[in-house]
Amino acid sequence: MDDKKFYITTAIAYTSQKPHIGNTYEIVLTDAIARSKRMQGYDVYFLTGTDEHGQKIEDCAKAAGISPKEYVDNISGQVRTIWDTMDTTYDQFIRTTDDYHEKTVQKIFKKLYEQGDIYKSEYSGLYCVPCESFFTESQLKDGCCPDCGRPVQETKEEAYFFKMSKYQDKLMKHIEEHPDFIIPESRKKEMVNNFLKPGLQDLCVSRTSFKWGIPVTFDDKHVIYVWIDALSNYITALGYDPDGNSDDLYKKYWPANVHIIGKDILRFHTIYWPIILMALGEPLPKQVFGHPWLLFGADKMSKSKGNVIYADDLVRLFGVDAVRYYLLSNMPYGQDGNITYETFIAKYNAELANTLGNLVNRTVTMANKYFGGEINEAKIENDLDADLKKTAEEAFSASVSLMDEYRTADALAKIISLCQRSNKYIDETAPWALAKEEQQIPRLKTVLSNLIESIRVIGVALFPFMPSTSAAILEQINAAGSDFASAKAFGTGKARKVGEAKALFARIDEEKMMERIQNEIVEPQMKEAAAKAAKEAPFEAAEGVASLSDLISIDDFAKVELRVGEVLSCEKLKKSKKLLRLMVNDGQGERQVLSGISQWYAPEDLIGRKIVLVANLKPAKLCGEESCGMILAADCPEDDVKVIFVDDSIPAGSKIR
Repeated sequence: MDDKKFYITTAIAYTSQKPHIGNTYEIVLTDAIARSKRMQGYDVYFLTGTDEHGQKIEDCAKAAGISPKEYVDNISGQVRTIWDTMDTTYDQFIRTTDDYHEKTVQKIFKKLYEQGDIYKSEYSGLYCVPCESFFTESQLKDGCCPDCGRPVQETKEEAYFFKMSKYQDKLMKHIEEHPDFIIPESRKKEMVNNFLKPGLQDLCVSRTSFKWGIPVTFDDKHVIYVWIDALSNYITALGYDPDGNSDDLYKKYWPANVHIIGKDILRFHTIYWPIILMALGEPLPKQVFGHPWLLFGADKMSKSKGNVIYADDLVRLFGVDAVRYYLLSNMPYGQDGNITYETFIAKYNAELANTLGNLVNRTVTMANKYFGGEINEAKIENDLDADLKKTAEEAFSASVSLMDEYRTADALAKIISLCQRSNKYIDETAPWALAKEEQQIPRLKTVLSNLIESIRVIGVALFPFMPSTSAAILEQINAAGSDFASAKAFGTGKARKVGEAKALFARIDEEKMMERIQNEIVEPQMKEAAAKAAKEAPFEAAEGVASLSDLISIDDFAKVELRVGEVLSCEKLKKSKKLLRLMVNDGQGERQVLSGISQWYAPEDLIGRKIVLVANLKPAKLCGEESCGMILAADCPEDDVKVIFVDDSIPAGSKIR
């Protein structure tokens, strides 16, 4: 039946660098949804891949000293390896450098041009290279890109434009008539209020200032703008043909049931992409889900901030399913989630080792100890049994319904609540006490049979989220054939002999694990980042770096008083988005110093640290506040700033010579 077909896609991964755990969240989320749908009997087609064109990639390849194709081959290979490591079940992995994709994109561009939706003009404006995005002055945030916060470039070049405004009213009508087209609701309001209602401007859809892209067939000095190229993958992967000869795969699965994308690229998927499809005369996707970000603590992950966590590192330390579990259970539906190594360990111990793992282990152990593993069908003998049954059926049903709404954290919370109820059932029934009384043996067998049945339901329910753990649980209780239909009703499991008890998740010693993380991950990453920075921005003492007029004497240098200061307190200055207010002990007392580093440092990152202070700088007024001195910081690659910290053993006030 057509209503049982389900086409789901991720946003194809951008191949400028290896994906971090925040990028990996999206493929795991999409896989969990796909697995849930398959479990319910849907014919699922799951597409993912890599986005491989654009100026940023051309620049990265040049910096690496290799061709753009060599560069994207390497990164795309890393992406696919991580996707496979995370046990994701995609049906197709598309690359935008695939020949069939490039040819179809060229045909799409030509068709839109020939029917008058694309025209040639000149672009003059602001462009963010990392985001591959054009912006007007009013769209900037503090003069920078509103998406990534980096500086934008003044750009002027001949370009082709797409008539976005032509389809604005039609798109607005579609959104109004399909209230679930953009979810969550907050994302829809953002797109409508910030972009559609103010009015759409025509979109620049070609570039001439770089070459790494798909050439325009009828004007080969132009390459097709990366978002036209990348967005089209959702239909080129299925064999779409703008000339009307599309493959059966396209006819079967399009329109997509849902595009799973990050909230930062929502504009492209809910405005540009639908309008492109309207212009082509093709159906629009049924839904676009803009998921939140996974942050490191409270910050967006960034190599320049040194707070990047990679999936393969976590898998090596904790295992695939533990990583999947954290990603899917710790990300709210409409708000950003967060990850740190400490929170990962705490969640692992509390929910996987203690709640889930302990339930399975002690239940199977008791079944073997008291009955040689032989258990009966579940049986309801009293209110405790009935409550366990009710909890199991409601938890399973709710987890499936919540997954249909893409609420993975809520769905897993229901499953964990069943684990908790089952553990409580053990405490309430006290099997060890029942085993001491001969007349209670039949009741003991009922209790353990009910627990095994609850575990069977848990095992099936966990399949979309933790497939290997699901299989291990069902194998351990000899219920490997259990499926979606049988798990909906508590008590449909048969009498059987369970297997040997095996620990699913061993409890982690946090102190030892954090030491291992520091040695194996954090320190090597810091060394790599330092080496990369040194390579990209070496100290230059070559001829011509400074003329004689640039040089200063030792007397000039002696005028600058550099002292070690200790940051006693720090807070954001309410009058400014960039300034932090630091109270610094300079060895002689306290002084207030204002520093424009709030983009790179939170106040708690600085409190208690030793810094280098220009102590004899004339006080200055910034945003109406007096700043008595300046702290030293280094400008680093990728528009990053690093404060220069000194060893804690050096007393505040020490003079630097």
